[in-house]
Amino acid sequence: MDLIGIILWPLKWVVELVLVAWHALFTAVGLPPADGITWVLSIVGLVIVVRAALIPLFVRQIKSQRKMMEIAPELRKVQEKYRGKRDQLSREAMSRETMALYKKHGTTPVSSCLPLLVQMPIFFALFSVLNDVTRHADAGIGGVGLLNAELTQQFYDAKLFGVASLHETLINAFESSNVTAIVILLTLVVLMIASQFFTQLQIISKNLSPEAKTGQAYQMQKIMLYVLPFAFVFSGVFFPLGVVIYWFVSNLWTMGQQFLVIREMPTPGSDAAKAREERLARKGKAIDSSGKVVPIEKFQAEQQRLLEEAERAKASQPKRQQPMSKQRAKKQQRPSTQAGQKPDPAAS
Repeated sequence: MDLIGIILWPLKWVVELVLVAWHALFTAVGLPPADGITWVLSIVGLVIVVRAALIPLFVRQIKSQRKMMEIAPELRKVQEKYRGKRDQLSREAMSRETMALYKKHGTTPVSSCLPLLVQMPIFFALFSVLNDVTRHADAGIGGVGLLNAELTQQFYDAKLFGVASLHETLINAFESSNVTAIVILLTLVVLMIASQFFTQLQIISKNLSPEAKTGQAYQMQKIMLYVLPFAFVFSGVFFPLGVVIYWFVSNLWTMGQQFLVIREMPTPGSDAAKAREERLARKGKAIDSSGKVVPIEKFQAEQQRLLEEAERAKASQPKRQQPMSKQRAKKQQRPSTQAGQKPDPAAS
């Protein structure tokens, strides 16, 4: 039993539906149905549909990342509390306190990975669809959904620039000595790696607060920044051209989306946040306490109001009394005999 095939079947059906829908649209406006550019544009349309559907998860990811940064000092306190303690009870207590922090602030480390986790099954479904094209075309059958036998044959015959089949891998190109296909695939793999590298670089260089740059997670991010490209080189060798195109276009979407987020919704205290404040200041605007962009006059009025409220709250607090020694307290409790008062004879 093909368990992976059964799991991916619904996703493959959806992938075929989206591909066929975009293909029908492009052929309706005059593009050749069996031309490589028609199917490449259909793959780009698939990226647009998938990434647009993931926007709510991306917003949730941003919020989760912000909350993780907010609780970072508290997490460090928990880690310091159990530093050097290797016994089972200490590890369990540390885990409980850490999970309690996540629950209190409504976040988990997994939340920041949701878009990637959701997209990966779709990615593998597309890989499976393209991987089956050769076998299905040879057998004269279609896919699991709307990609019927005729469309499968058109997909199989489609070549980018007339030389590179969308189901062809870099290994196939080397075996057939297809130099043009090799150049196209290598170029796309390099661009895919570069786009991924730049996306991660702009996050750790511009959108991290000074506190976040001191933690162990930051060091891991810097290491992964240079390690991940090797994984993409390995995978790029075995993936069909259509999958590499999907991955590259998806990286471009991520890069543009990340650029807009860093520019318009940067992490507080980061270099990107300072740059945004400077841009707003040049336009006579600022960010109020609720995070909204307001005219500079309104911002200054709010700051003055907050200052006055803080001063009133400070003035209304009871004054702190100086600590008094026991000897001094006893002296104050004794009846004063130094202000012209004489002791009562009856008392003696």
